[in-house]
Amino acid sequence: METNLTPQQEQEAVNHIYEYAADLFINKDKNSYEVKMALVAKGMSEENAQIVVDRLEDEIEQARKSRANKDMLWGAVWCIGGTIVTIATYSAASNGGGRYVVAWGAIIFGGVQFIRGVIASTK
Repeated sequence: METNLTPQQEQEAVNHIYEYAADLFINKDKNSYEVKMALVAKGMSEENAQIVVDRLEDEIEQARKSRANKDMLWGAVWCIGGTIVTIATYSAASNGGGRYVVAWGAIIFGGVQFIRGVIASTK
């Protein structure tokens, strides 16, 4: 089938298809089969619909892994940073007999974020 679309119009059409399919996956919580059938219902061939679904699944998986890795990284930074602050202030206080800070908020927040990242990376 020949179309009279410019390359820019073709790219916009492709982007619209991917946005529609991504919305079904993410916002409408549809599974792969449901998204594929929705694309077929809009006039796309099953083969092309499967290509769109496969590519979107890969992109969503990559985004999920990236988010999990960031959660683990920043969780570790907060947890370790809080632990270092606690140890450093305790050490300074024990030498001169003063006060120290227990950075429990940073330690707990970081630990929870790190664990959340670990759990997300194993899904």
